[in-house]
Amino acid sequence: MTVTIFGATGMVGKQLVQQALFMGFTVKAFGRNVFTSHFFEHENLHLIQGALFDEKEVFNAIMGSDAVLSVLGGSLDGTDKTRSLGMKNIVEQMEKSGVKRIIAVGGMGVLNAPNDSLLLDDENYPPQFIPVGEEHLKAYELLKESTLDWTFVCPPDLVNADVTGIFTTEANYPPAVNNYKINTGDLAMFMLNELQKNQYNQQKVGISN
Repeated sequence: MTVTIFGATGMVGKQLVQQALFMGFTVKAFGRNVFTSHFFEHENLHLIQGALFDEKEVFNAIMGSDAVLSVLGGSLDGTDKTRSLGMKNIVEQMEKSGVKRIIAVGGMGVLNAPNDSLLLDDENYPPQFIPVGEEHLKAYELLKESTLDWTFVCPPDLVNADVTGIFTTEANYPPAVNNYKINTGDLAMFMLNELQKNQYNQQKVGISN
């Protein structure tokens, strides 16, 4: 399987690259700084330097892949539109290229509360996370309105740590047992497993260690 990874130089992105190569995938790692991010050399790793908002560069990175993994980051104050506008370009170029499967990372605020409103809309939701939560919501809505086979993973706090293999997931809601953190290694593992299992196609997913 060949995958294109957007956000490959971030905490989760590097875990995705490493684990995907270990699993035998061919990886196309896309980003501005891929050649200065100290990826180890591998015959199945192709580094693609490019701009996320450039239609042609994103199209070329996606074309010929079996799936896309998106772990876009950015600031938390809402001024950085990487998550929403970047997803808009990814979706458009996937639809042009005919590549259908995407697994993307958002934030926990996009999950449903017990009353089926969004956690983001709850009066007790931490106000400092509302701007970035709204960016995640826009990315989710772009996927939901697309023709793609998408999964939108909505993690809590990310811990920059390796795989444990011990985590729980839930469709559309936070997991019943929720420690409000997930190792970046475990998040990457879930995304790669989901590529093969397709258990959460066209669903949001809560996850926690």
